[in-house]
Amino acid sequence: MSGSGARTAAYGLLPADTTEEVRTRGAGVSTQVAVLPVGSFEQHGPYLPLATDTLVACAVAREIAAAYPVHLLPPVTVSCSHEHAAWPGTVSISAVTLHAVVNDIAGSLRRSGVEALVVVNGHGGNYVLGNVVQEASARGERLALYPAVEDWETALTRAGVETSALSDMHAGEIETSILLHAHPELVRPGYESADFTADDRRHLLTLGMSAYTESGVIGRPSLGSAEKGKELLSNLADSFGALFELLVAGRE
Repeated sequence: MSGSGARTAAYGLLPADTTEEVRTRGAGVSTQVAVLPVGSFEQHGPYLPLATDTLVACAVAREIAAAYPVHLLPPVTVSCSHEHAAWPGTVSISAVTLHAVVNDIAGSLRRSGVEALVVVNGHGGNYVLGNVVQEASARGERLALYPAVEDWETALTRAGVETSALSDMHAGEIETSILLHAHPELVRPGYESADFTADDRRHLLTLGMSAYTESGVIGRPSLGSAEKGKELLSNLADSFGALFELLVAGRE
């Protein structure tokens, strides 16, 4: 039987640190901070890969790791994508499972001396991550969720992104720009003419994405550019500084 055709792969998603490099980095900081990219495996229209959210989360996390002394972790690649179940290729796990996975990772890190964990979320449907952080913080643990809405808003403005966060919901200007910069080889033709808007999505959780878009796209990918993607990542790394200081404050 012949194969299903040529496939492309994204490399560089797994950190290449040795245990000695992790030890050396940890010795130079008062509080060790780990960064965990959480993505998804879900449809992103006909031109972006199923792994888009993971690629975006990893791109943000790599930019952070290049600027701050953090322990970069491999990504969680399957999460809560139930709203995209109507499209082939989408895979989900339950919110309970994702909650448990992140808690287990945080606990394992603490046992090895890493006190703080930042979850870099690349998928808006991972609502449960906010609960994970809230509950951990109430227990006195150091967890954070990044980027916040305000971090995105600042980055969008500085990068010259034209569409709002509301209109650019999925496979639009933001995600297309980041992939055009970080993984241009994975962006297929067609994003230039795939714009579609659906700002009123009040029943999304009940009906799923297929009730609002036939293509799977909600946004204006035609406005995407590698330059915007580069600026988005740079500005998100800059904004991370305030969170980093918060997590290590008082530990000198």
